[in-house]
Amino acid sequence: MKQNSYKNLLNSTWDVVVVGTGIGGATIGWELARSGMKVLFLEKGKNFLLSENGLRGDFAETFFPSPSYAQSKYSDILMDSGRWWEEVYDLSVHKIKKFIPFIGCGTGGSSILYGGAMERFFPEDLTPIVQKKGDFDESSSLPDYWPISYKEIAPYYEKAEKLYGVKGTRDPLKKDMNFSLSPPPPMLPAAEELFDFFLQKGLHPYRLPIAVEFKEGCEGCQGFICPHFCKNDSLKVCLYPALTEFGAGLVDQCEVISLEEENQKVKSLICIKDGLSFKVKAKIFILAAGALITPLILLNSVNKNWPNGLGNNNGLIGKNLMRHHIDLYAIFVKNKTDLPSNKKDIAFNDFYNDEFKLGTVQSFGLLPPANIIVEELFKEIHLAGKFFKIGKYPLKIFLKNIFSRSILLASIKEDLPYEFNKVELLKGGKLQQKLIPVIKYQLSRYERSRINIFRKKLKRILKPYRFLCLKQSENNERIAHVCGTCRFGEDPDTSVLNKYNQVHTIENLFVVDSSFFPSSGGTNPSLTIAANALRVAKFIKQYC
Repeated sequence: MKQNSYKNLLNSTWDVVVVGTGIGGATIGWELARSGMKVLFLEKGKNFLLSENGLRGDFAETFFPSPSYAQSKYSDILMDSGRWWEEVYDLSVHKIKKFIPFIGCGTGGSSILYGGAMERFFPEDLTPIVQKKGDFDESSSLPDYWPISYKEIAPYYEKAEKLYGVKGTRDPLKKDMNFSLSPPPPMLPAAEELFDFFLQKGLHPYRLPIAVEFKEGCEGCQGFICPHFCKNDSLKVCLYPALTEFGAGLVDQCEVISLEEENQKVKSLICIKDGLSFKVKAKIFILAAGALITPLILLNSVNKNWPNGLGNNNGLIGKNLMRHHIDLYAIFVKNKTDLPSNKKDIAFNDFYNDEFKLGTVQSFGLLPPANIIVEELFKEIHLAGKFFKIGKYPLKIFLKNIFSRSILLASIKEDLPYEFNKVELLKGGKLQQKLIPVIKYQLSRYERSRINIFRKKLKRILKPYRFLCLKQSENNERIAHVCGTCRFGEDPDTSVLNKYNQVHTIENLFVVDSSFFPSSGGTNPSLTIAANALRVAKFIKQYC
């Protein structure tokens, strides 16, 4: 893009400005652009539309000069890999911790890193009142109901599945949900072995719904940009056609820092590009910068009417942060053909709506190389002030041996919302030119109990297999599924958005990333984000 080109885009007036190009932003922008609206996308990260742009086909860490975990000194490599490159502050305990989360930043957002899992929520996910039984933690802000029903979102689930080319089989436990998917390719031998094992255990395994084309030599590409455009991410599926077929505009490496409001309408947004500040005008503004950054944009948008942030009259923006509790299981299967593998083949939900609502179990794909995991592990040990007797080299050999002989499964447990779990803006002035996330997140006793219940159930189910549980649920750095920080609802006193994802009292401002979730569900959020974006797009086309 030429120097003057982006200035012309930023100085024009648009029907719609979309902040962020992940699943939520790219999907709604595509739908509105193809309906004839004049749409501009603003993206904080780089543009990976061209095949020669970016580092593809491997984890960013493999391009570091030496084995290391993600650090700010490698920001250029992380940025070129579609990864977030700036530090997040964790103030959950007295000692401040800084880390760079494994989330996406660039055209396609986190979807250019995801493994393609796109699965529907259960109808019960939208009626959380069914969870409020037994020793349920009453301090949770879990609502009784979402402001929309499963029946309302079901047509958009179907549309999103077709749009993203989702392939898989229907979960047998979703027998009352009438939908079908395109067939997937054959399973890996190791996955087929586990599939049959789970059937013999009386479980209900199925083929995990995946948004991947499975071209010859497909490697799944979880954790990095696909070099063959095989993965159906939002860059490929929505952003590219919006730009090339429907006249949308894009400005990359552009950071949105605040919104300007007047008479209950957003008049413009302020963004920074190449060190210059611009005011961008539009009729409609859509925030889809992710559940960490979207609330910060609102909190940073202050004026005399909104001293605590735009739309924050109830103080809820940034609160109710949820991230899913995920553990990994390296299972030593008998059939090691084609291992290790990044393909995501199978799942089961027998513990999803159990006595204690837990979540899903599914194929995970590959972890970063063993030497990178060793560096990450030693970093954690150092920060915790612990002494580790095994050296890095023996540990690296140990992990490489494990990964070469095992298949990885992930347990994804629903995280309940609590107002004390939140993301805040790092203090540094009234209107800040840099949005630095500060998270405060602690597991309640109830959440720890459910994590342990899930682990015990899987330990029992996996017998007699040998396996290694890589416990990640307690690690605050694992926020790839972060959600909930601008929840939607019917009551303006207990929510940030209405049922159409409009910020209460601000008629032309919408939020369509995972910030809107009032509960996290027990499976991957991508399909629900996409379906909801299509639902909100229909509302905007009809009434705005």
